[in-house]
Amino acid sequence: MSIMKAPENTPVWVDESRCKACDICVSVCPAGVLAMRLEATSTLGAMIEIIAPESCIGCNDCELNCPDFAIFVSDKSEFKFSKLSDQAKERQVAIKENKYMKLSA
Repeated sequence: MSIMKAPENTPVWVDESRCKACDICVSVCPAGVLAMRLEATSTLGAMIEIIAPESCIGCNDCELNCPDFAIFVSDKSEFKFSKLSDQAKERQVAIKENKYMKLSA
């Protein structure tokens, strides 16, 4: 088995073919990096989306809690992660209040 290499300059990415849209990763992300988008072809009618990659703090909570091994976080030696900002915390609260769905513009 080979070690998965992160896409260049990407803190977090998803294998949508493995994702079942359970939204667990969104619920545990402290920085509001993830949200669900409507996706008609998905079993649950939604799919994970990385909406604020620049705010990823590299905590790995999403990757560690994914039951389907569908989300991945770069190694700290390969990517310089952000610090948790007040703006990121506010976005996370807003996403949770919006039932984990992507926020409107």
